[in-house]
Amino acid sequence: MTHRPTLHLQLVACLLLAVIQPTAASAQDKVLNLYSSRHYETDEALYTNFTRQTGIKINRIEGGEDALIERIRNEGDKGPADVLITVDAGRLWRAEQLGLFQPVKSPVLESRLPAAYRHPDGLWFGFSARARIIAYSKERVKPGEITRYEDLAHPRWKGKICTRSAGHVYNLSLMSSLVNYLGEAKTEQWARAVSSNLARTPKGGDTDQLKAVAAGECDLALSNTYYYVRLLKSQKPDEKAVAEKVGVILPNQQDRGTHVNISGAGVMKHAPNRASAVLFLEYLASDEAQNYFANGNNEWPVVPSVKLNNAALATLGKFKTDALNLGSIGRNQPVAQKIADRSGFK
Repeated sequence: MTHRPTLHLQLVACLLLAVIQPTAASAQDKVLNLYSSRHYETDEALYTNFTRQTGIKINRIEGGEDALIERIRNEGDKGPADVLITVDAGRLWRAEQLGLFQPVKSPVLESRLPAAYRHPDGLWFGFSARARIIAYSKERVKPGEITRYEDLAHPRWKGKICTRSAGHVYNLSLMSSLVNYLGEAKTEQWARAVSSNLARTPKGGDTDQLKAVAAGECDLALSNTYYYVRLLKSQKPDEKAVAEKVGVILPNQQDRGTHVNISGAGVMKHAPNRASAVLFLEYLASDEAQNYFANGNNEWPVVPSVKLNNAALATLGKFKTDALNLGSIGRNQPVAQKIADRSGFK
């Protein structure tokens, strides 16, 4: 009988320990729930190396950009999402507007990432860059005939332009940048003129536009750089032939610079593993991760000190980039969508 209080206390202690231990384990943040719309096989090495360095296991949930954003919104404060990584500032802006991000204050990110590629309040950060280029037929367009995005509106290109849908986020972001510089009215004039210059109804992705130029369906096309470099590096004869027939213009070198967009990420508002999430973002800004982006998907590193070692991407040379903070691209998205709708540039 005299031992019962002692046994009772031991039992209580064991129960408390059982409760405390899972909490302590979770505090170690040895897991990261990553919601990713990047569907590139080479990203596997990026994630594997993070786990190797930190011991943090990545649980990856993949899906389309809009579907993932909607899923995170629906899951709310009980959801497991720690980080959202996606492409284009327009999509980051949408997630921001839905209140999905929490601010991150990191000396590592602030010192390594240029201000143009991160949200002013630390809600999201850009880790790799791609430029919106004008591709042209080497057979039918002479160098210097077109040098600016604005030139696509010239009547001389009537029936000679191919592009994907104006409502796609890549083109909306380009128009968002034009709104910043030209204003809404002049950007709408531009969109109407480009629409009247199309060789065909917008369809397909950027690779389809490059192939259309090579096939003679049009003389000019809008594309992101990595689609072109992918063809340039391809071991398939038909794809290499496309790259050989197509030239690249990096627009607006004499004024504001070429429109550049990003792949970016941010920490979710209700992230259960915040420490892991911040560490992952800092890892994406490391030299090693930046080279994974450059070599894996032919995107430029955004950290200025990282040396580019992608020979095919390097053939595009050094060029002037638009220094506009990409947060402005997001804010102008609704206006850009209205312009696309009103102008008939579908």
